[in-house]
Amino acid sequence: MITRLFSLIPQKSSFIFGPRGTGKTTWLKTQLEAPVYLDLLHSPTFLRYSADPAALEFLIPKGSTGPVVIDEIQRIPALLNEVHRLIESRGITFILTGSSARSLRKAGVNLLAGRALTRHMYPLTAIELGDRFNLEDSIRYGHLPSLLTEPDKQAYLSSYVSTYIKEEVLQEGLTRDIGAFARFLEIASFSHAAVINYSAIAREAATHRKVVENYFSILEDLLIGSQLPVFTRRAKRKMTATPKFFFFDTGIYQTLRPKGPLDSYSEVSGPALEGLFLQDLRAINEYRGLEYQVYFWRSQAGTEVDFVIYGERGLKAFEVKHSKTLRQKDLAGLQAFAHDYPEAELYLLNLGDTIEYHGEVTVMPLAHALTSLDSLL
Repeated sequence: MITRLFSLIPQKSSFIFGPRGTGKTTWLKTQLEAPVYLDLLHSPTFLRYSADPAALEFLIPKGSTGPVVIDEIQRIPALLNEVHRLIESRGITFILTGSSARSLRKAGVNLLAGRALTRHMYPLTAIELGDRFNLEDSIRYGHLPSLLTEPDKQAYLSSYVSTYIKEEVLQEGLTRDIGAFARFLEIASFSHAAVINYSAIAREAATHRKVVENYFSILEDLLIGSQLPVFTRRAKRKMTATPKFFFFDTGIYQTLRPKGPLDSYSEVSGPALEGLFLQDLRAINEYRGLEYQVYFWRSQAGTEVDFVIYGERGLKAFEVKHSKTLRQKDLAGLQAFAHDYPEAELYLLNLGDTIEYHGEVTVMPLAHALTSLDSLL
């Protein structure tokens, strides 16, 4: 049994956002005793409350303050009006899950502005996996919880990509040409852990730049991908302004990424390593309430640091390398960053097996960093 680090504040209404398959429903059913549970993926339930959102009140026992769980709330945004009313009039606590933010942005702004906290659930972390964590498996298959019981992990991931992602796009009517979007997904996989070049992707996809920008927005709305902004505080040199892109789970990236006979292992696994560290970093940051902002750093000359985190706890920079041995040039990005930000803690994470100290840079095995991220942050 995996113990999740995720938690909620008791008696406080909350949104829980996260892609399907990250464990929202399982967590709710095992951790909360809810007198009312609505699953909007259940067709009869969806049809009933689509037709009559006000019927929600009749489900809640007299005197009960909840929590009332509504799973996949984005399927009926009109329910948010009833949720708002019942929070105000009866003091009921609601837990609302969603795997898409697109519909709720329009209908739920008033609820998100104070009446409900917003939390995110991520794939499993190395800390949560404990003894089950295996770096090679994580790089290849990612950390979706269902993989723990799947006999064929690759088949599960392929099904996830072909059904969930494409069905979500069709269901929300986000694009009329699902074939073009499917081609875009493959092309976008080459941008995982890379600065987005909209024009180049548009040329390869044989479409317009605006279409590509919209497709990336769709991935973000469905919580399947996200953009990582550049760190520019007190910049002493010209910085790039274009964000990087990451899929939410490295197994999804690996499944989408076409692999040709001439591709080297590091060409595919290098970005996977970066994505794996980022998804764990984001999860631990939120679950522990650390409140870091997460960035990358890259000058226009091409000097780069993979991840920079900044907050009340300080400034830290991480470079992730797909190599077992340290080369002097591997330190160049961190050293350049330290020149601009001498107060920063510097870490180089690689596939080695020892912790070393090179000037101000701590070189650490990535597997060790992932399993001790709590203390590292």
